[in-house]
Amino acid sequence: MVCGGFACSKNCLCALNLLYTLVSLLLIGIAAWGIGFGLISSLRVVGVVIAVGIFLFLIALVGLIGAVKHHQVLLFFYMIILLLVFVVQFSVSCACLALNEEQQGQLLEVGWNNTASARNDIQRNLNCCGFRTYNPNDTCLASCVKSSHPCSLCAPIIGKYAGEVLRFVGGIGLFFSFTEALHPEWGLN
Repeated sequence: MVCGGFACSKNCLCALNLLYTLVSLLLIGIAAWGIGFGLISSLRVVGVVIAVGIFLFLIALVGLIGAVKHHQVLLFFYMIILLLVFVVQFSVSCACLALNEEQQGQLLEVGWNNTASARNDIQRNLNCCGFRTYNPNDTCLASCVKSSHPCSLCAPIIGKYAGEVLRFVGGIGLFFSFTEALHPEWGLN
């Protein structure tokens, strides 16, 4: 049996959308698990992850229904939405790969100054206090405050992993943006 025409595109599109569905449910599940076990206390972060998971689930559902029913209107809107997702994902991935250490430090400091709950999670989990400086009058949930050991600053600890994470996220984002660009529905008629 040779794979050709609409049957092959339909099967590939269904398989890819089932994979997108699994990824979306995984995003929603991990976000709920993180907040349920107290690993993440920032409702804003969890809300964004759950919203992305729901968005991906709905897009995958539109693509799956469009492919199974051979519904041209659904496939057209699916294609347009994937094109927009591709542009955003490609841009963010390139930005992640293009940031130098100074820009990463500035971005981390802005994030540090704007999120109190994430700051508390970071200080508690990484056992550090303050970003570039530490004021003993500030609240710090790290265990080093209660002990006699001096607390280290959080900026060097976070900065050590930031470049690695940004390269990883940028590479994965580029990979998946190109899988979206080579998506099978581009050949459907």
